[in-house]
Amino acid sequence: MSYVQNETIRALRERKALTQKQLAEKLCISDKTISKWETGKGLPDISLLEDLARALGVSLTELMTGDLQTNENRSANLRRMGFYVCPVCGNVITAVGKGSFSCCGIPLPVQEAQPEDNAHTITVEPVEDEICVTIAHPMTKSHYISFIAWVSNDRAELVKLYPEQDITVRFKKRGHGTVYAYCNRDGLFSKRL
Repeated sequence: MSYVQNETIRALRERKALTQKQLAEKLCISDKTISKWETGKGLPDISLLEDLARALGVSLTELMTGDLQTNENRSANLRRMGFYVCPVCGNVITAVGKGSFSCCGIPLPVQEAQPEDNAHTITVEPVEDEICVTIAHPMTKSHYISFIAWVSNDRAELVKLYPEQDITVRFKKRGHGTVYAYCNRDGLFSKRL
């Protein structure tokens, strides 16, 4: 199996509505070379792969695997935000969509948000042009809220909290969204606004 498939090159070129000649001009090579690649009679020189991927509008990985990624949801991407929390150091990693992350040598699973419960009641009050988020929760060194986040369609804000700190956080009011709170023992909780 070659490092790039002829069908992938042809499909990507056609998807970009480029002729073989137009693609060849972008790469400063002949259109006959493009034809050889697409018919399986030759392969692009490895030094051209990055330029070829750029000309075809894909990543190098997509070009080489033929596995084309399409962002199907072009709006409200931040609503799909995932939170990854390290149980060792408390580091918080956020990602829009799925990801694979590790910290302190540990693979981190995405935190699944549960609705708020009696022990993790998220109170949200409007204060002028802000929302004030509070949670009645212990803030001891062994049991505490690690962070509170506000996620809307186009913005995400995260406030890191520490043991023995007050849990009162203010965010700029911006339409509808979700407030998340992460308890170091019980996981992620959310409240939709």
